[in-house]
Amino acid sequence: QVQLVESGGGLVQPGGSLRLSCTASGSIVSVSAMGWYRQAPGKERELVAMMTRADDANPTTDIAESVKGRFTTSRDTPTNTVDLQMNSLKPEDTAVYYCFGKVAHRGTWPSPEHYWGQGTQVTVSS
Repeated sequence: QVQLVESGGGLVQPGGSLRLSCTASGSIVSVSAMGWYRQAPGKERELVAMMTRADDANPTTDIAESVKGRFTTSRDTPTNTVDLQMNSLKPEDTAVYYCFGKVAHRGTWPSPEHYWGQGTQVTVSS
């Protein structure tokens, strides 16, 4: 009932930039949080960035220490879209990046469920 579709990603040289975008669609009532995780080969999936709703009483944005100062995230609540701008990319940023959404839809309202995108490959290499 809910789909998260990512775009962006690809191959970039060290020091370059990429922008990822993700849109949630379906019978959505509310998306309380949206963001990004990544998983490198042989490693566990880790949080990159997460945002709660801008109209929450206390909206929050969490950014992993390893990407602070290089990555920024933005979210458009009305369109259920979240972006990840990645600058000054390093080889260690190479991973599959997954969009994440905490979504309440018509079948589960008011209880949210967790949804994942299909993942998009980001490769940083010269």
